Amino acid sequence: MEYFGVDDPGYDWKGEVWQDYQAPILIQRDGRRQAQPGSKHYPTMDARAERVGEKPTYRHAWQQGHLCLVPMTGFFEPCYESGKAERWRISMADGTPFAVSGIWRAWQEEQGYTFSFSQLTINADTHPLLRRMHKPVDEKWSLVIVSLDDYDTWLGCKDPELARTYQVQPLIEQLTGGPKPLVFQG
Repeated sequence: MEYFGVDDPGYDWKGEVWQDYQAPILIQRDGRRQAQPGSKHYPTMDARAERVGEKPTYRHAWQQGHLCLVPMTGFFEPCYESGKAERWRISMADGTPFAVSGIWRAWQEEQGYTFSFSQLTINADTHPLLRRMHKPVDEKWSLVIVSLDDYDTWLGCKDPELARTYQVQPLIEQLTGGPKPLVFQG
């Protein structure tokens, strides 16, 4: 909460989040950052940044500037360099938390509103680390890490074309990655 400058929303977050798990998202309300539980996901957790404004699923949220940040300490991707899928954790080289760009939508339900979100992705064919992820024949893509200095500007952006300018790859020296086996907890 301190790192992202938000009040504790009172939710018990899981250490790892999978699709359809409740996860924190940061949105801007009344000019300040707020943490909300994102729990009812769009059909996919990821949306291609270059096509997000064209897809019926995401068009309205994109045009309305419903931008969010998804805070994390790392994300996982499959690396096939060994010939089979190996789970890799990608994080900031300095170990700090970070946030990736996303879009959100509110859903009216009996108990009030719930929020759905999708993380935005961009092509990573040329990124020295991220191009190593996914199957060799597949297009390479990656989540978009938003600079700490740009959090509030991103969250307050209402211009879709300006929002596209934030969809850039992190510098290679900012990231680290390596194998991280899946550990099941009972």
